[in-house]
Amino acid sequence: MTSTETDIKPETTDTDGDHDRFSHYVKKDDIVRANIEGVPVMALCGKVWIPNRDPQRYPVCKTCEEIMAVIRKAGGGGSSS
Repeated sequence: MTSTETDIKPETTDTDGDHDRFSHYVKKDDIVRANIEGVPVMALCGKVWIPNRDPQRYPVCKTCEEIMAVIRKAGGGGSSS
């Protein structure tokens, strides 16, 4: 069974030297797959990258935060890690 829960633990962008360094919200299954297979993930805001940084080092993407607030208000959001 594949989970479609959204992980509320943000992951980070992989953009060295870029002004777009933020933590992003990503589906839990996508994070696991990226960690195992090294494949890119897509954040709620649409950003695509291969996560490899500590998400706690960066501010959370405002667009992802806004989308997650709507998901939570609607009763979704999945589990936290």
